[in-house]
Amino acid sequence: MKKTKDLSKIRISNNDKLNFLSGLGTMLRAGLSVLEVVSSLAEDSRGDLKIFFEVLYEDLTQGKTISSSLAKFPRSFDKVTINVLKSAEESGTLESTLKDVETTIQKTIKFNDKIRSALLYPLVVSVVFIFIIVGILIFVIPRVSTVFTSLNIDLPLPTKILLYISNILTQQTIWVVGFFSALILGIIILYIKKRDWLINRFLSLPFISTIAAEIDLTRFSHSLSLLLDAGIPITSALALTQEVIVKEEIRNVIAETRDMVGSGKKISESFKKYKKIIPKLVIKIIEAGEHSGSLSASMQYISDYLEYQVEKKLFSATTLLEPFMLVTIGFVVGGMMLSIISPIYSLIGQIGPR
Repeated sequence: MKKTKDLSKIRISNNDKLNFLSGLGTMLRAGLSVLEVVSSLAEDSRGDLKIFFEVLYEDLTQGKTISSSLAKFPRSFDKVTINVLKSAEESGTLESTLKDVETTIQKTIKFNDKIRSALLYPLVVSVVFIFIIVGILIFVIPRVSTVFTSLNIDLPLPTKILLYISNILTQQTIWVVGFFSALILGIIILYIKKRDWLINRFLSLPFISTIAAEIDLTRFSHSLSLLLDAGIPITSALALTQEVIVKEEIRNVIAETRDMVGSGKKISESFKKYKKIIPKLVIKIIEAGEHSGSLSASMQYISDYLEYQVEKKLFSATTLLEPFMLVTIGFVVGGMMLSIISPIYSLIGQIGPR
């Protein structure tokens, strides 16, 4: 087995995790032993997935549990999943729990795909826009600049700015490339050292903050529902759900809620103190679930509801963003073309009367 690779750095894709859990559950229900299942799944695997199965197989032969083996891969399996499986192994409900975890990963994949789809259009348009601008500055403007220089005509300010930027890009290419390379490297270093700070600053921007909060609450409510169904005590479940939260302010709310629940109070009582962060409808549903003794079902309902709200807002934002980006691109490119054509028309106007 490859032992030289740091297991904590291995990342297994959601699709591979889904295939692993689905195959494991199906074969266990068919009466195969866990070792036979892992050995069978390892046959067609490669790369990091191969290492994962080798470690899992070795741990199982030594009498260790699946959950303890998965804990060696923190970048692939979060604490919620590990503790749910640990509880299932202890209670003997592994097969049914694997189905629940499999469903969770399926929902996560679909949810993440919808978010990526919503972000893909503006990203592609932005990249194409940048290439168009750079292409005009590098290939079009220098040709026009030669004509203007030979004619020795007085140019308007926008045209002078375009010519100046074009000259920098074409005559100082090494310095420009060096500057942007250093800028990108600096951003990467800053992201590595101040990752949490940068993410929280980005997530505090208008609109993005609202969407990020709803995504966090969607993950929180679904994770809490899954943990409670697995029989994990509510205080421990709340502590574990902090692992799936990205926004710092919501993580702090969950931490304080855990402390309040530990002292005998209810989740809804804690959330009422943060009505600016936690939607009122969410608080009411949690309160109803606590009164009826069906908190787990209520949390799952909240997860489904918030997931729908996020999808709807992302779709609306993308729909509104499309015409805005097209108008912006048209305005900028049109302005550049006008800056080029304007001096030519001016020159023709001077020649005409003669």
